[in-house]
Amino acid sequence: MIKIKEYWKNYIDGKWVDGGAGCLDVFNPGTGEKLAQQAIADADDVNRAVQGAKRMHLSGVFSDLRPVERGRLVQAMGRYLLENIDEIAPVLTLEQGKPLWESRIEIEGAARYFEYYGNQAETVEGRSIPLGSKYFDFTTYEPFGVTAHVIPWNYPIEMAARSMAAALATGNACVVKTPELTPLSSMWLAKAAEAVGLPRGAISILCGYGHQAGAALTSHSDVCQIVFTGSVETGIIIASAAAKNVVPCVLELGGKSAAIVHNDANLDAFESDVRWGIFFNAGQVCSAMSRVIAHESIHDELVGRIEKIAKRLDVGPGIDRPEFGENMGAMVSEAQRDRAAQMVTDAVAQGANVVTGGRKLNIPGAFLEPTILTNVTPDMTIANEEVFGPVLSVLKFKSDAQSIEIANGTPYGLVAGVFTRDINRATNAARSLRAGQVFVNEWYAGGVETPFGGYGLSGYGREKGREALWNYVQTKNIAIKL
Repeated sequence: MIKIKEYWKNYIDGKWVDGGAGCLDVFNPGTGEKLAQQAIADADDVNRAVQGAKRMHLSGVFSDLRPVERGRLVQAMGRYLLENIDEIAPVLTLEQGKPLWESRIEIEGAARYFEYYGNQAETVEGRSIPLGSKYFDFTTYEPFGVTAHVIPWNYPIEMAARSMAAALATGNACVVKTPELTPLSSMWLAKAAEAVGLPRGAISILCGYGHQAGAALTSHSDVCQIVFTGSVETGIIIASAAAKNVVPCVLELGGKSAAIVHNDANLDAFESDVRWGIFFNAGQVCSAMSRVIAHESIHDELVGRIEKIAKRLDVGPGIDRPEFGENMGAMVSEAQRDRAAQMVTDAVAQGANVVTGGRKLNIPGAFLEPTILTNVTPDMTIANEEVFGPVLSVLKFKSDAQSIEIANGTPYGLVAGVFTRDINRATNAARSLRAGQVFVNEWYAGGVETPFGGYGLSGYGREKGREALWNYVQTKNIAIKL
């Protein structure tokens, strides 16, 4: 039996402190039992974190470092996570519900962000602009200062690392609001900052309610840049608050991503894509393969194949699933599970057919059976709204043009995929799909190095890759009369 400490503090301006708003209970979605208590920050706590970050930034103790030196500190944070992965992974699993092997993948992914952006720190270079012999003109990139990071509950460590690593590499200070449902494992990022010797104030990590700590952070007049991953509704609120202070945002707001499967696709390979695309982390992935748009000639065969995948998955507490295999953990909470189950019920009422799944498991915890729906049409709610659960909708198409029309038929545009052996068809589809990232013949192709972000209601701005660096710097032009 794995035991974790009963009470967790926030890390604000170099100190572990209680929360001005008291504390909340954190539950294990694999059992429904109380796991621990987390200190909750109030507006005063947020202000103290922001002021500490501002003080540190203005001092130049971090931003004035030679970039290679700053990059080494960022890289060291990633190594710290890997060195402590055996301690962190069980906590992440217990608070979030994912299998233990998935938690290890998340932590490894977080470490990779620190490695990648640590390496990129000394590559952020300006340029010289020719203005004739009487002038010397050049550009330089400067950090914004205090950056705010509002993190989602589905990947609390990796999503925090994704934005923090780029922000730190470019010389900013970070104030991170962790999610209320999964706040515990993120505290290892603060431990990493202490262990590698980041200056006091470079990182503050606090948990708080969105309407309290979240609102106080994103509306704070000394916050210079905001990055948020979460719902469209909350994204609009944050963008509105930022606009009042004329502060730039990066918003990643989810999706309703589609995989177009043509009649010449490699269906054997596609089975693996389905397993990763919709059942990894119980479908609680913003870029999940939530829709499959199958050519009518292969529709029935494809449904039969993915039905077998869903039925083979062993669903239960993530802590009991340490090894990669045909298994799936809990959803993050019973409320999230119930919402997904209700969407399946509503889809059936609108004419969809449940091939398999769709029911809550009759055991303690937030479990939903892996679910496959057919007879889904583009006008149904299930085809347009994000489920954020292990629910796959299968639609039919006749022509290439129709497949693109269906794929682009939602207000989202985060990722999309096309599966075909015809490279011309693939490239034409990739150009026509309205999404920030298009996968060809492999769902989740790419990595930390590849830009990620959405069109439409999926948000704006880009994370990952070199593009992410420009979120955290301002361009200054300097013109010298000789």
